[in-house]
Amino acid sequence: MIRVVAWNIRAGGGRRVEGIFQQLLCWQPHIIVLSEFRDTPPSKWLARSLANAGFVHQRGVADRSEVRQNGVFIASIFSLRCYQHPKAPREQARWLLARVKSSLPLMVGAMHIPNQHTGRKPDYHNSVLNLARSWPPGFGLLIGDTNSGQIGIDEQRPVFNAATNQWFSDLEEAHWHDAFRLKHNDKREYTWYSPNKGNGFRLDQAFVNGKLKAHLLDVQHVWGKVDGKPQRRESLSDHAALLVDFKSG
Repeated sequence: MIRVVAWNIRAGGGRRVEGIFQQLLCWQPHIIVLSEFRDTPPSKWLARSLANAGFVHQRGVADRSEVRQNGVFIASIFSLRCYQHPKAPREQARWLLARVKSSLPLMVGAMHIPNQHTGRKPDYHNSVLNLARSWPPGFGLLIGDTNSGQIGIDEQRPVFNAATNQWFSDLEEAHWHDAFRLKHNDKREYTWYSPNKGNGFRLDQAFVNGKLKAHLLDVQHVWGKVDGKPQRRESLSDHAALLVDFKSG
C-alpha cells in the first residue's frame, strides 16, 4: 500500500509545527503534500525534520522574497522529479507537479487554489482542467486545498456556485474522479469550518485519473491531534488532512 497525506498546515505551521510533524509521522505516509508551507523557520524546521525521518526527497515552491506567502511542498520516501507542463496553472507558489518513482509510479499535482474573492480561481480551475485533459500517460493524482466544492453536498450553508459545480463535472467528464466520492458516495464530511459561524465545507480534495482509479483503496478526512492535551478540532490546523491509500503497482 502507498499512502498520500495532503494537509493545509495553516500559515507555515507556526508554534504548532512540532505537533504537525509528530502527527504526520503517526499517519505513516509515504508521500506528503502540504499547503500553506512558507519560507519561515517553522516550515524549514518541518522540512528538515521530515528529511531526518526518511522523507529525504523534497520539492517546495515557497517564495523566499515574501516569507509570509503560502506555498506548496512535497516530501516523499521515494525519489521525486519536477515535471513542467505547458497547460499547468501559472500560480507559481500554489502549484507543483512531480513524478514519484515508486512501485506505483505516480504523477502528483499539488494544488492550493486561490479563494473566490481574489478573482484568480477561474483561471486556476481552467488550467487544471486543461492539464487533466492532456495528462501524460500514467497514473495521475491532483490533490490539495482547492477552496472548492459542490453545491449542497459539500457545504453547510450556500457558498459554492454553478462555475465550481461545473469544474467538478468537467473533471469527471475528463475521467478524473473525486476520490472521496468514489469511496463514500454522498456522505457529508467537512475539512474546514468557518471561524465566525462554524459552518463546515469540504475544501480539500483528491482527484484520480482513470488509470489510478482501480488502485484506490480508501480516502479519509482526519483532524490533527495534540497528544496529552484536551482535543480541539483545530489544535494543529484549521483544515482536516486527506489520507489517500492506493494499492501498490
